[in-house]
Amino acid sequence: MRVLGLVLVCSCLVTSGFGDISNKTFPETFKFGAATAAYQVEGAWNEDGKRESIWDKFVHEDPTRVKDQLNGDVACDSYHKWQEDIELLKELGVKLYRFSISWPRILPNGTPNKINQAGIDYYRKVT
Repeated sequence: MRVLGLVLVCSCLVTSGFGDISNKTFPETFKFGAATAAYQVEGAWNEDGKRESIWDKFVHEDPTRVKDQLNGDVACDSYHKWQEDIELLKELGVKLYRFSISWPRILPNGTPNKINQAGIDYYRKVT
């Protein structure tokens, strides 16, 4: 299902005026990339020392604030499936990957007085 998300991005490009990309060629120096946002893919919202983020709190306080009462508690579960996600990116030929950091996973109380080593370890694994 996570691959489907990447495919949908490509279909949006095709239908938004870029034409048929299947018969286009890219220079050999061109590198395909992908990007994710922590809240949308990680899940594990309260595991390994991570504290509630602003979005977690916003949605947990009143689930009707978002469509279909969906939240990022599990998301794509990339926190647990990071190795599988990296393999999928490799299979797709992705050479560049931009990801965001969930700061409550690194700084659970919002200050550098307490650094969550489990959060640091997670982000080191995906780099």
